[in-house]
Amino acid sequence: MSNNDFLSRRELLRSSALGFGNLAFLSLLAEQSMASGGSVLGNGFQGGGKGKESLNPLAPKAPQFPARAKRVIFVFLHGGPSQVDTFDPKPLLTRDHGKPFTGQMPRIVSSPTGNLLKSPWEFKHYGESGIEVSDLFPHVGSCVDDLCFINSMYGSNSRHGGALLELHTGSDTFVRPSMGSWVTYGLGTENQNLPGFLTICPTLSHGGVNNWSSAFLPAYTQGTPVGNSSIDAGNAKIPFIQNTETPTEAQKLEIEMLKTLSKDQLAHLGPDPALEGRISSFELAFRMQLAAPELQEITGESEETKKLYGMDDPKTRSFGHQCLLARRFSERGVRFVQVTHSYKWDQHDALRKDHSSNAAEVDKPIAGLLKDLKARGMLKDTLVIISGEFGRTPVAQGDDGRDHNPHGFTTILAGGGVKPGIKYGATDDYGFFSVQDKVHIHDLHATMLHLLGIDHTKLTYFHGGRNYRLTDVHGNVVKGILA
Repeated sequence: MSNNDFLSRRELLRSSALGFGNLAFLSLLAEQSMASGGSVLGNGFQGGGKGKESLNPLAPKAPQFPARAKRVIFVFLHGGPSQVDTFDPKPLLTRDHGKPFTGQMPRIVSSPTGNLLKSPWEFKHYGESGIEVSDLFPHVGSCVDDLCFINSMYGSNSRHGGALLELHTGSDTFVRPSMGSWVTYGLGTENQNLPGFLTICPTLSHGGVNNWSSAFLPAYTQGTPVGNSSIDAGNAKIPFIQNTETPTEAQKLEIEMLKTLSKDQLAHLGPDPALEGRISSFELAFRMQLAAPELQEITGESEETKKLYGMDDPKTRSFGHQCLLARRFSERGVRFVQVTHSYKWDQHDALRKDHSSNAAEVDKPIAGLLKDLKARGMLKDTLVIISGEFGRTPVAQGDDGRDHNPHGFTTILAGGGVKPGIKYGATDDYGFFSVQDKVHIHDLHATMLHLLGIDHTKLTYFHGGRNYRLTDVHGNVVKGILA
């Protein structure tokens, strides 16, 4: 062979540089695919890599059966609002105020506990249904005929961290995917320019990111935070949404190059869900630069709408902004949106002062959200969930406080195929235990998925040697609240 048949080192590097980059890129994706422990599934209802693969894992997926709800808005009141002071009146608690509690004492956080403590607030009947609501929530009270009050909720953990994880993920002991991630995994999203799961001003404590984590589900189901609990909602933005360093045209070229590389890889080696999902995430991030800023800007909303959410009052402005963003995101096709009032409801003391202040911040915005959804025709196919992680004890802690109580509390549902204007289940005469038509958090999750057209036992993901689901091996649909 002559010397003319050889390439110089410089020529070799010049001609093969792109190939080296391609090898490195594909190697990285292979490592991520092996680490994920599962595959992105086109139908979202089976584990173990079965089913038709989709080039876009966030593409809308058909439910298993006709759905009553298309989307979910979860309003989370972090800290544990007191059920006996808000939506679960107890006349015997008022009658026996100051007396020692002689019944079975559940496991709670602190001891010793004091005597029975009546609610400082009066309850009034609202609407045609006549449901009683505390003076803390007059605006929500005006919406009772559209609401379903589950007064018999209960959970398994009396500590904030475990209780938050249980409510958000179904497990209080392990890192598991959040319910928003499961919904996104099962149904995709209706707007391909936005994530399927957004959480507005989420809490950074008591589990933090694990409350909106995708865990072992594909990364595209991860909740995208819009701000966090430490900032005013008016300043909350989707992070890194604007690229000030790379021009738009250059980004387009980069995306096109990645698509070309991926198509070549798929043509040679066949379907690769991890690669498809990764490229899809790059494309989504690029499209969000155009869609998200406009959606986060509320200047186009009418003054009447802003007042409906309480944005003309400094007391309600921040949480009202969250609720208005939730409507805007839901209206544009985001599948699961969470807003969080954090971390204010943990009244071990100063119950009268702090519950009054907290309720004043959220009452009008929550009612505004419900009324706005209804006026726009969205409430009928939007499931709204309003809940804390647990309730409070009917006995006093100190002079003016209540301890944690996961054994009986209230969760409110609205829209999305739920019976309106009803109370479901009950706690005992003092509000300690759920005793009638008990609803565990697993049952709430099963019911949410049912309303979205999903059998909770069939929405699974293969991980660590077995199929997992949001409800694990538990959960029953609460048929008594279905319209």
